[in-house]
Amino acid sequence: MNTEETGARAAPPTKADPAYGWVIVAAGALITCVAAGTMFSLAVYLQPISTDTGWSHAGVSAAMTFVFLAMGAAGFGWGALSDRIGARPVVLAASLLLGLGLFLASRATSLLAFQLAYGVLVGVAGGAFFAPLMAVTTTWFERHRGLAVSLVSAGMGVAPMTVSPLASWLILEYGWRNAMAAISMAALALLIPAALFIRRPPGAQSPQEAGSAPPKAETAVRRALKSPQFVALALTFFLCCAAHSGPIFHVVSFATFCGIAPMTAVSIYSVEGLSGLGGRLLLGVLADRLGAKRVLIGGLLVQAVVIGVYANARQIGDFYVLSVLLGAAYGGVMPLYAVLARDYFGPRIMGTVFGAATMASSLGMAFGPVAGGWIFDNFNNYAWLYLGSAAVATGAFAMAFAFPPAPTRKNPLLQAG
Repeated sequence: MNTEETGARAAPPTKADPAYGWVIVAAGALITCVAAGTMFSLAVYLQPISTDTGWSHAGVSAAMTFVFLAMGAAGFGWGALSDRIGARPVVLAASLLLGLGLFLASRATSLLAFQLAYGVLVGVAGGAFFAPLMAVTTTWFERHRGLAVSLVSAGMGVAPMTVSPLASWLILEYGWRNAMAAISMAALALLIPAALFIRRPPGAQSPQEAGSAPPKAETAVRRALKSPQFVALALTFFLCCAAHSGPIFHVVSFATFCGIAPMTAVSIYSVEGLSGLGGRLLLGVLADRLGAKRVLIGGLLVQAVVIGVYANARQIGDFYVLSVLLGAAYGGVMPLYAVLARDYFGPRIMGTVFGAATMASSLGMAFGPVAGGWIFDNFNNYAWLYLGSAAVATGAFAMAFAFPPAPTRKNPLLQAG
């Protein structure tokens, strides 16, 4: 073998094939759909589990709170790990952990065992999907970056239309335990093959591969995490997720409480997901044209208003209209945090920084499920959940104005990243 052949084989191409970037987007969308669908379908299991086991709404809902707490703590670590070894091995490991957690939860005979299996194992696994996938997607695109990350995130919008109705049907036919076990097996069958398509662009290197000294990389991360850009990003992300987590998680129970049939109530959740898909696409395109900050502020305003109005919903028509508006708003703004993180901090430390921001968002998401369960158990009503969430959503809208001006190529944060 001659040297020229060896060099040709060893040297990576300097540019990524733009077409394969869309393969990454498709695989990422499938992964986020399956992962989010399996995790967030606990809203569908809530009433059947409580009825079958006698566990309180707050106790079962607390498992979802543990999911978000575990996601937040693990997301930072998974994101940093993906910067070093790539997103593919991270997603593969998390897929196995997700399937295991769901299966063990389906066999749990005590509330604590259920909370640990679903809340901790599934939560730790969940932290490995969003930040690493968003980070690797941004490395494939210079143009259409907002649309690309929105399409990956769109899988989360499709999840309520696919996994949740399937889980609801399986629960009615076979009971919640068999339904959850079946979903765990299906998740593994889809996640593992999809993860094999995930890779960095040719020529892109991790800090270790590029020869960066760990102290230099750590300094860049510390500087980024102390910057006003990150503080504004993390606080807005936290408040945004704290605002919509309760309304999303408890909408099925809220609708059922109002006299709406269970399968119809699940369809409200599905409509919310469908509108979230549309919102992601619309706001992603608008962000490419108008800037992520402007579009984010507009979406947060709509979210605050709609959550407040939701407190008065009683009829099926009310729920459908509001689910469309809320789904479009919260679904549309979620990918924009990744776009802002990439713009501010660049690709080299994107996984670590966005993982830290995702940790803040997960802490916000942790409040809603258990707060809603506690409110319902004590007041036999969900109105205070929606009113309180609207106040928090208003805080997210106000906080978004604190974002510093859009960075330039000379921004030291970009250079550090």
